[in-house]
Amino acid sequence: MKSNALANCTCEFIGTFALTFIGAGAIVTTAWTGGAPGLVGIALAHGIALSIAVSAAMNISGGHINPAVTVAMLATGRISPGAALQYIIAQCAGASVAGFLLFIVFGMLGSGGGASTGAFAVAEVALGTPNFHERTISAGMAMVVEIGLTFLLVFAVFGTAVDERAPKIGGFGIGLTVCIDILVGGPITGAAMNPARAFGTLVAGGPTTAHLWSQHWVYWLGPITGAIIAAVLYDWLILKPARRKG
Repeated sequence: MKSNALANCTCEFIGTFALTFIGAGAIVTTAWTGGAPGLVGIALAHGIALSIAVSAAMNISGGHINPAVTVAMLATGRISPGAALQYIIAQCAGASVAGFLLFIVFGMLGSGGGASTGAFAVAEVALGTPNFHERTISAGMAMVVEIGLTFLLVFAVFGTAVDERAPKIGGFGIGLTVCIDILVGGPITGAAMNPARAFGTLVAGGPTTAHLWSQHWVYWLGPITGAIIAAVLYDWLILKPARRKG
């Protein structure tokens, strides 16, 4: 791997590690403490962590921190297939390391006021792995929700980071979109919007997450579909007409 590729993948690894460790950690902490930080805290944890990760990485790797974003960049010719594969592997690896670290840390904790132990909290919320209740929502509807949420996220990525006319706000427009998406979609599907985020805790959870593997395809197909739709629409209907006028 060339030095620039190594730097890019390192940024993607660290950024996705941060998002998963802080985001999923907030979910497990909510179970462990019996309610704090709650849905708003979970949304803020994901949103702020992603804002910082994207801002720190955007001048090096582009700050994708999400396989769906990487596929969107691939679909619009902004990254090569080989580099995209490297990014996705780094993202999934970063999320998995974060998941294993959370599993170890909470597995060693006693009672926190909510669940009887940290290990029980991990099992109660499946290590913060996005999932949906199949008795109340179908897999198809869950995928539609993930498509919609990720569409909004990637539209924000293009509007605040890719577009040369974008306001210079770092990754905070992207992080805020994740935050508001979770406030709506969190109780429905877990509002993953990110296949690596879903994959990392699913792998690390072992027996506590084994029952969720049958749902996992939703968290790849849904976000990637939403991301491609947003990217292509922004590229063809907003960016290319603007270039022709310029």
